[in-house]
Amino acid sequence: MVYLAEFVGTAILILLGGGVVAGVSLARSKALNGGWIVVTFGWGMAVAMAVYVVGTTSGAHINPAVTVGLASIGEFDWTMVPGYLGAQVAGAFFGACLVYLVYLAHWEHTEDADAKLGVFSTSPGVRRPVANLVTEVIGTAMLVLGILGIGANEGSVTQGDADLSALFAHGLSPLLVGLLVLAIGLSLGGPTGYAINPARDLGPRIAHALLPIPGKGSSDWGYAWIPVVGPLLGGVIGAWIWNLTGFGG
Repeated sequence: MVYLAEFVGTAILILLGGGVVAGVSLARSKALNGGWIVVTFGWGMAVAMAVYVVGTTSGAHINPAVTVGLASIGEFDWTMVPGYLGAQVAGAFFGACLVYLVYLAHWEHTEDADAKLGVFSTSPGVRRPVANLVTEVIGTAMLVLGILGIGANEGSVTQGDADLSALFAHGLSPLLVGLLVLAIGLSLGGPTGYAINPARDLGPRIAHALLPIPGKGSSDWGYAWIPVVGPLLGGVIGAWIWNLTGFGG
């Protein structure tokens, strides 16, 4: 059941996140040229909705960097990591296929091959592998550090004599994770498009390579390792910053 939840959660993430990119990028879309604020807000809400749907079942990692980061500090069972990662990549692939179907009538009207690829995967504004890798490491470290911080507050929220921890954990916490992703996108997303999630980039990139998208061009596999390796490193670094500082008590 937890693997199914990770599949569904990651599919929701890509359906709504990739969907907003398609909306602002593809010709004749009602949202065409909506801009970066729309994209980052859409991705933030995509994360929040995915966490609301599957958080109580699997913890809603929906991101290999989160899974590996938590496992590296003993907060997640290593034996479950392969299943989580497989479900996340498969879910991202499926979500990307849904985006393709939603915008089925728009691919042929869009001439820009880079815009089509951008619906599925990230690319750098300036292609410098070391700098691009550093950007993804820092962004993902902030993501995992922020998630752990939000989680640590779930059991300590009170107002007078009222214990609001349950409200925070189940009502507000997923929204706060979405706002964290929004903040990362606004502040750190400009250089690389902030993959901060290996599954979010790899699964849809595979979909781009396999789907019959008119005039799609290259899937840019030469860059594809950066949004995989960078977030995995960043996830571990963010988790260990949290662990070593002792902020969680």
